[in-house]
Amino acid sequence: MAQQSTYELIGGAETIRKLVEAFYPKVQRNQEIGHLFPEDITPVMEKQYMFLTQFFGGPALYTDAFGHPMMRARHLPFEITETRAKAWLSCMNEALAEIELSEPLRALVLEKLAGPAYHFINTAE
Repeated sequence: MAQQSTYELIGGAETIRKLVEAFYPKVQRNQEIGHLFPEDITPVMEKQYMFLTQFFGGPALYTDAFGHPMMRARHLPFEITETRAKAWLSCMNEALAEIELSEPLRALVLEKLAGPAYHFINTAE
C-alpha cells in the first residue's frame, strides 16, 4: 500500500486553504516580518496555497502556474534572518493550532517547513 502524502494526511486542499487564511493575518501583525509583505496580501496567499499544495505532495499547482519554485532565489530580495525565519515558523504554528490540526500533524508540518525556512536565511542578525 502506498504511503499517504502529507497533503493527504492533513486533509488536502481544504486544510491548506484554511491554513493559509489563518496564517497571513498573523504574518501581517508580526513585528519581525509583517513589513516584508505587501498591503494587498491576496496574491501572496494564493501563491502560498499553490506552493504548499505542491510542497506537501498534492497537485503541482505552483509549478504549473509559475515554473520551478526556486524559493530561495525568490526570497533573496528580502533580508531573511534567523529571527525572521523563527517568526515565520511561529506564525505557522499559531495558524496550525487555530485550524485545530492534531498535534502529530502539526509537528509533521512544522518539521517539513523548518528546513526551507532556515534555508532562506540570507542575512546575519
